[in-house]
Amino acid sequence: MDWSPIWLTLKLAATTTIILLLIGLPLAYWLSKGRSFVKIVLDALITMPLVLPPSVLGFYLLLAFSPQHGLGHWLQQTFSLQLVFSFPGLVLASVIYSLPFMIGPIKSALQQLPLSLSQASYTLGKTEYQTFRKILLPNIRPSLLTAVVLTFAHTLGEFGVVLMIGGNIPNVTRVASIAIYDSVENMDYASANTYSLILFSLTFAIVMAVFIFNKHTAKSPLE
Repeated sequence: MDWSPIWLTLKLAATTTIILLLIGLPLAYWLSKGRSFVKIVLDALITMPLVLPPSVLGFYLLLAFSPQHGLGHWLQQTFSLQLVFSFPGLVLASVIYSLPFMIGPIKSALQQLPLSLSQASYTLGKTEYQTFRKILLPNIRPSLLTAVVLTFAHTLGEFGVVLMIGGNIPNVTRVASIAIYDSVENMDYASANTYSLILFSLTFAIVMAVFIFNKHTAKSPLE
């Protein structure tokens, strides 16, 4: 049993989730405040990975990251950084592909909070940052946890995008989903079953933990 695809998958999922949490919080907060044409366009772009076939997104990311084209060429020439068939490339592709799973729940929860919470905080002299950190975030804790878990679990099961960007390089880009596909191609159903069972068990345990946590979390002021 080669455990490297499992560890690489967990590393990719954790890295992607942390990056998206740092990006997603301020972005979701900004998108939740009012509507404008720019925000509508950005919302549509963020949502695209939910409806686009992974192969389509993977193909365009492959072109963008390729050392012969656009961003990939500039990164290769300027920083000697190659994104195609590398772990950093997997991370960047996963961040783009999983972005709606982080943004969606947080933005929706922020939009459902009553404006009186923020207004009362501003009346007491709190800054916008203090209001967001001390008032708004505690009130969307279940949704925030849901966003983190959805992002992590979604990254665990990525296949099309990671295959297009990373290929199948052992200890570098060969994540569990690729290992499963490889094992099936080689008629090694025992290994495919082992990898699949591990991913299924991890995902089920994580989702169940969230459901249990949310059930025992005190009800929000809105409920």
